[in-house]
Amino acid sequence: MDLNDSASLAELMARYQSTETGYRVPKDGWRICLAHEFKEKRKPFQAKDVSFSNMAKHFGLGLRYLKWWYKKTQVEKKAPFIDMFRALPLRQIYGAPLGGIGGGTITRGWKGEFCRWQLNPGMYHYKTVIADQFTVCLRRDGQTVYQQVLSTERPDTLQGWNWGYCGEYAFYHALYPRAWSVYQLPGQNVTLTCRQVSPVIPHDYKDSSLPVAVFVWDIENKNDYALDVSIMFTMVNGSGHKDDKSGGHWNEPFHVEKEGESVSGVLLHHCTPVNPYTLCMAARKQHDGEISHQTAFSPKGTCSALWSDLINDGRLDSPEGPSPPTQKEEKVAAALAVGCPVPAHGHNCVEFSLAWDMPNMTFGSRKVAHNRRYTRYYGTKGDAGPSLSHYALTHYKDWEKSIEEWQRPILDDSSLPSWYKSALFNELYFVVDGGTVWVELPEDCDVSGGLRSEEGGLPAQPSIVKEYGRFAYLEGQEYRMYNTYDVHFYASFALIMLWPKLALSLQYDIAGSVVQQDPTERMNLMTGHCSPVKTQNVVPHDIGDPDDEPWVRVNAYQIHDTADWKDLNLKFVLQVYRDYYLTQDKQYLQDMWPICQAVMEAEMKFDKDGDGLIENSGYADQTYDGWIVTGPSAYCGGLWVASVCVMCKMAELLKSDSVYKRYQGILERGSTAFDKLLWNGKYYNYDSSGRHLSNSIMSDQCAGHWFLRASGLTNDGFQPFPKEKICSALKSVFDLNVMSFGGGQMGAVNGMRPEGVPDRSSVQSDEVWVGVVYGLAATMIHEGMLEEGLHTAEGCYRTVWERTGMAFQTPEAYCEKGIYRSLAYMRPLSIWAMQLALDNRPKLAKATDGNSSATAAETELHDELVKQNSH
Repeated sequence: MDLNDSASLAELMARYQSTETGYRVPKDGWRICLAHEFKEKRKPFQAKDVSFSNMAKHFGLGLRYLKWWYKKTQVEKKAPFIDMFRALPLRQIYGAPLGGIGGGTITRGWKGEFCRWQLNPGMYHYKTVIADQFTVCLRRDGQTVYQQVLSTERPDTLQGWNWGYCGEYAFYHALYPRAWSVYQLPGQNVTLTCRQVSPVIPHDYKDSSLPVAVFVWDIENKNDYALDVSIMFTMVNGSGHKDDKSGGHWNEPFHVEKEGESVSGVLLHHCTPVNPYTLCMAARKQHDGEISHQTAFSPKGTCSALWSDLINDGRLDSPEGPSPPTQKEEKVAAALAVGCPVPAHGHNCVEFSLAWDMPNMTFGSRKVAHNRRYTRYYGTKGDAGPSLSHYALTHYKDWEKSIEEWQRPILDDSSLPSWYKSALFNELYFVVDGGTVWVELPEDCDVSGGLRSEEGGLPAQPSIVKEYGRFAYLEGQEYRMYNTYDVHFYASFALIMLWPKLALSLQYDIAGSVVQQDPTERMNLMTGHCSPVKTQNVVPHDIGDPDDEPWVRVNAYQIHDTADWKDLNLKFVLQVYRDYYLTQDKQYLQDMWPICQAVMEAEMKFDKDGDGLIENSGYADQTYDGWIVTGPSAYCGGLWVASVCVMCKMAELLKSDSVYKRYQGILERGSTAFDKLLWNGKYYNYDSSGRHLSNSIMSDQCAGHWFLRASGLTNDGFQPFPKEKICSALKSVFDLNVMSFGGGQMGAVNGMRPEGVPDRSSVQSDEVWVGVVYGLAATMIHEGMLEEGLHTAEGCYRTVWERTGMAFQTPEAYCEKGIYRSLAYMRPLSIWAMQLALDNRPKLAKATDGNSSATAAETELHDELVKQNSH
């Protein structure tokens, strides 16, 4: 990597003392020296950070939330869907997570620690398990000359091990779904490169579901003499959770030979009453290597016996048979070692895998059992560890080939900056590490909501859902609601471009919940008023809390009554057409059409004066749920006009003339009203209330137009926003929200006053929302503002990944100084909308000779996208 790419990136590697570049480490990605310390320390948003004026506005909310929080945590003994009193502190340690999609995740830090666990679905446990390590042993002429834990830590336990590796001689490099750790062994003339590979492969719906990762250790001996090198992998039976000491856990060695390949390892059976699982450490037998193990050891005390066992001859004792079950308050761990000869000035490698097998899972209510997606191929008995490991160790090279073929065109594009390539792929971590679940659809499950196709609803088991399963990911690791739809609107680009069948499956689930209702009354924390949990013909805010029962009980969000939100229904309609455009799935469009009509009909009630444009209701009734908006607004008004536009397009495609004529009339009136009420000559006002802040510049004011462009609707009468006004609005946003905020180096602030100071009227208007910024950048690129778009997005990447140490935990929001909010958030997956806009770019560049050439360019682009998404 060119360390001159930026001063901040150079700073990440400033303490690196070696010249070693590692074994076949790519140049693009996120790279950091293991000795680096981030200078900027940020704190989570807390009540004390609210201004006095905003605190006065939300005093009632605070009291109601406190009462609700106490009942939830102290009486019901449950975790609140948002915990305002226990925000996650910033730990600047995380690296790429392990594993495929929906089977649970284990995250390794960039220093090599195993430190973030999501094995119980959607519920995170943040604990560094210090005994989970890799150790190297070098032997020359039958004598051990060097043995070192490959960790910079100096813990107060396991004192019999050699800790304190010098981080100045190592670096970490991430290009998700792979990562590399490069260690030069001081004074040994040996370099180790650990390559971490997870099966996260676009358009692959089998291997991408597997809960397994591979560690390939490339060993380079630059001495004039041969060495014998052993790598030892140690792992505790558990995740550092209190149930590690609950008793009854046990380990056993295993050996599998299949198709001429031999794999050995240790199974760590974690026998909890709820969601038991088995960890599986494994290694592949090489012709010149030796695999040895220690079935069980106690990770307490000095643990000198294990260390001495390895140092004695570079191998472990390898006892046969299982270990006895642990007693209460007792922990157990296992070790696996692989040794191989490395010739003078030569190279060799060893291969490990780590799998976790929790085939059957329940959410917090414990009432419905689910089978994870990978059980379709490996069964539900909980004995898949050996087979998973064997498959991973014998197929990871195929995974890497597929990953490289996918990433190569982007990495080889010299017109794209290095930071963008890192951001694009590394932000994808959230598809896997967003508390993600991917489960099979039970044979008796009905996703239609009870309204059948012939009644204007859905099939009970749509073929997409039946074949590809159900998919859900959290709004954020701290905001624990699945498939939060107002946020998924932004993040959905990653799914529809890379795993379109999962995107469509999610849409069927949302569509089925639209027609459902739950009349149970509950209090909304913002107002104290009660309303039904779910109203019919309204898109739900989310499909549930993992500590309850997702898909069965929707709308875990309890701050507002989201049946009155203005954006949810519109975002469904816009996504339906965008998804159809990119997949050309006509059956999907036909299935969604009656649902689109139902939600648009429900939305009509917000057009109070019949001018064809909806009005906001004087509170924060959309995704910016802390920012009041009154009357017609740029954000919701723009989404409405765009939605009416795509209703016309879908009606045309489905030959529904009466619907087309109706919405065409609404579109003409609505776009006229939108322009009249909100355009001020330079940009669209925040809202039309006439309040003294109604003319604030909102960074997200062109969201509706963005989706039209992403859906190929640029001509043919389906472009209600004049290009010159969109470009003027984007220029205003760039000049004020971007360049007049944070020195022009922090992305776009949500709200900016015309005089060049942030809008501080709410707790959200002076925040930067990373996912919104990536969507804004995509809109700029669609409009030919490539340089401005890249600069806007770059500010967020530099802030999050290089200055504040929030890698692999990109937050929802940060302020100019000191504060962040909601770590590890869904919305930044919208960076894939930038890639869609960039994919548009060369085709649209040809369209300069009028509408006919523009249409031809769109057709060519469309055919290419359909080809990419029709796997």
